[in-house]
Amino acid sequence: MQKFNPAFSGSDVKKYFLKKNLKKDLPASIVVFLVALPLCLGIALASGAPLFAGLVTGIIGGIVVASCSGSQLSVSGPAAGLTVIVLGAITSLGSYPTFLLAVVLAGVFQLILGLVKAGTIGNYFPSSVIEGMLAAIGLILILKQLPHALGVDTDFSGDEGFFQQDHENTFSAISAALGHFSLAAVVISLLSIAILIIWPKFPKLAIVPAPLLVVLLGVIGSMVFAGTDYALRADQIVKIPVVGGFSEFMGLFTMPDFSQLANKNVYIVAATIAVVASLETLLSIEAIDKIDPIKRVSPTNRELIAQGIGNIASGMVGGLPMTSVIVRSSANVNAGGRTKMSAIYHGTWLLLSLLFIPQIINMIPLSCLAAILLVTGYKLTRISLFKHMYHKGWDQFVPFVVTIVAVLFTDLLKGVAVGMLVSIFYLLRTNMRNPFFYRITNEGDKKNIRIKLAEEVSFLNKAAIQVLLTNIPKETNVIIDGSNARFIDPDVLETIFNYKHNAYTKGIIVTLEHIQKHYTVPKLTNKVVEEINS
Repeated sequence: MQKFNPAFSGSDVKKYFLKKNLKKDLPASIVVFLVALPLCLGIALASGAPLFAGLVTGIIGGIVVASCSGSQLSVSGPAAGLTVIVLGAITSLGSYPTFLLAVVLAGVFQLILGLVKAGTIGNYFPSSVIEGMLAAIGLILILKQLPHALGVDTDFSGDEGFFQQDHENTFSAISAALGHFSLAAVVISLLSIAILIIWPKFPKLAIVPAPLLVVLLGVIGSMVFAGTDYALRADQIVKIPVVGGFSEFMGLFTMPDFSQLANKNVYIVAATIAVVASLETLLSIEAIDKIDPIKRVSPTNRELIAQGIGNIASGMVGGLPMTSVIVRSSANVNAGGRTKMSAIYHGTWLLLSLLFIPQIINMIPLSCLAAILLVTGYKLTRISLFKHMYHKGWDQFVPFVVTIVAVLFTDLLKGVAVGMLVSIFYLLRTNMRNPFFYRITNEGDKKNIRIKLAEEVSFLNKAAIQVLLTNIPKETNVIIDGSNARFIDPDVLETIFNYKHNAYTKGIIVTLEHIQKHYTVPKLTNKVVEEINS
């Protein structure tokens, strides 16, 4: 076996790691490709855009964005969370080329956000909320893919919302599926799940990726049931455009209408897409970093720049707006992907399948793809995760559960926003309870109380400090120590100074140690960062 030599040149190092990770990235890319293919088509359909637009977005998200991104496991493509915005935008702007101009401008806005370092907002999402979002995505995958596994629901858009485009909701769709299931689809999905669970337990057999085996099984299964009363319908099988030749292929591309640059509505749509797509991307990046086995940290500002480049490229050739997508990214992680090459390979497979093997791809049953997503969903929402979060305490468990419920019954962004509010409540509650430490000693009949203020004392701590001071008994010596405090809010200072001024009426002697009359908010400037790193 070749060993890594530190004396290798830069190109040698890249070749070494590319070869080293190829055995993991290549199989993972096939899984992501199989998951992404029907989702690209379904999201395009749900968005009121040409099916080709979904595919070209997936191709650019895989090849262009992954090449520019600093994230090793994120996979970008058309996002279900943008379907409503895209559908409304195409209608309101009047034409698809005008909408494409908005997509290009949204990419420009994302480039600007990345350059001004707006990506740091991703660092402010609490761990409990991110874990809750991941678990909710897992449950959504299970609930949304059950109808597909039963061979009933033909809407394979991957919509994460509780209410669907067909006026059904998540639970009513499952109820309908249970009453009208397809035997062939059920058999294929059950066998697929069994293979996905059992196959990896045999290392010698695992050289052949289980998802690839599942797809082969699905194709063979659909052929076995063909011609019988249980044969799969056309809408229960993957369907991608079949291109007759190069000229027909080039005719599928659409250019943006730059004559609409003066249309203010285009800029409104572009700004909306840029903000929503950036938030979804940052959430996805934060979540994927959580489940990365190597625990790498993705540069969020660079990711926004990569997404901006991707959306500009997508809009220029007729594609949809894209984000980093949690479903595809988590499938990548669970399939064993290690580097960004997995996402690049998956984009390449999308392109090649469109050009050379559309007929073969159009033989894959949706039920076997649903099985892959069902297993992925279970891994994201495993029972051990709930136990782990419970043992971390109520301040972590409650926001975690609230985020799950909110995402399930609304959508990704609204659910995370609700989880953030609950998490902030617990943060403020903890902050209000911990503004100081105190110690009581006795000297004869007189008590001495030393109150040591915390490092940060905000206006939220005013009530707790005021209650403590008010309840101090008469004839007590009080020392208020601010030696640890880097900042004390003016309202709290006023409370302390007023108490010192009036305490003598109760026979209380107040001594202030290291308490300044004015504090400025501490800032971690670039200079400080440089000093820390030097």
